[in-house]
Amino acid sequence: MNERFVKHATFVVERTYAASPERVYNAWANQETKAKWFSKAEIFDFQVGGREYSSGGPPEGPIFDFNVIYQEIVPEQRIVYTYTLDTGGKRVSVSITTVELIPVEAGTMLVLTEQGAFFDGLDTPEVREHGTNEMLKALGKALAEGDDDDGNDGR
Repeated sequence: MNERFVKHATFVVERTYAASPERVYNAWANQETKAKWFSKAEIFDFQVGGREYSSGGPPEGPIFDFNVIYQEIVPEQRIVYTYTLDTGGKRVSVSITTVELIPVEAGTMLVLTEQGAFFDGLDTPEVREHGTNEMLKALGKALAEGDDDDGNDGR
């Protein structure tokens, strides 16, 4: 019989983007823009109580089902969501994530705090933090390219 256990962890990742809080927020709130740096959502209802669902993963890795419920949204300031992550029909984690957007002289400081319960060694906080860093790097690249769908020219 496989050992069943839960590992709880919290991590914080900070990034500063040379983009306004409005642009960074829109990169999360607009389905087409978000698809440029995150898995394309099959369901995207960006509002409090709304759901987002996508299925995907790295080319060489497993497929993950990402199932979100938005808990709190303050435009251009804060996004809070809970989500489950499943792979191969197994739940690997449940998390609450807070994304804070703070105006700074250089643009926007994004502070992402994730509190997670990681199940049975199927995922780890270290792997999740690494993936989050890669995700925010992709967001930075999308913002730097400046071809968002909200009509802004990249500033």
